[in-house]
Amino acid sequence: MSKVITSATKRRRRSAAPAAPAPERGGRAQQKLDTRRRIRDAAWALFTELGYDDTTTKAVAERAEVATGTVFVHARDKADLLMMVMHDRLAAAVDAAFEALPRKEPLLPQLIHVFQRLFAMYGEQPLVSQAFVKAFPGASGPNGERLNALTFAFLHRIASLVRDAQARGEVAGDIDPLAAAHNIFALYFAALLSWLSGFVTLAAALDPVLKSSLALQFRGLRA
Repeated sequence: MSKVITSATKRRRRSAAPAAPAPERGGRAQQKLDTRRRIRDAAWALFTELGYDDTTTKAVAERAEVATGTVFVHARDKADLLMMVMHDRLAAAVDAAFEALPRKEPLLPQLIHVFQRLFAMYGEQPLVSQAFVKAFPGASGPNGERLNALTFAFLHRIASLVRDAQARGEVAGDIDPLAAAHNIFALYFAALLSWLSGFVTLAAALDPVLKSSLALQFRGLRA
């Protein structure tokens, strides 16, 4: 009988023992974010120091102090690394532009304000920016997909400006705001390509190239 009681007591004690702590998911997630940040910062540093063409994924791994295979966990290839670093810079530039948007101005000055911020960001590292503009169309990989999503969100923010202009009577009510935003974005990218092709400087790509193109577009949008 005592053996039965002792055995039962042991079972109860074992069942009452505290469970082992579960792995900290938040800690692993933070570690992954930290690793991504190190890879991103290393890639940006090397792109600006050596140039995009002369930077290797191995060099990025060494600068970030991670295994080369770890780089490919966060980016499919070197082009996707470029998408990674430019995504964060573009997102910051777009957010800053819209936060400081002159809300009381007409649509055209608002658009110039937004694109001026983007062109200023490109002008900080022209050679890296040129590599990005070349690589972005058709970009794939996880960071390319994030950039495509960022572009889609940007189009909707431009469409919102067009919609507000319609409410003010600046733009015809039968204009599709998102279609107008696509046209505006096409003019912006064409201006970037004019700079990339060497036809104009980056400053001239903004004014007069983009500014005059937007003014012409705006004439067709007017109510």
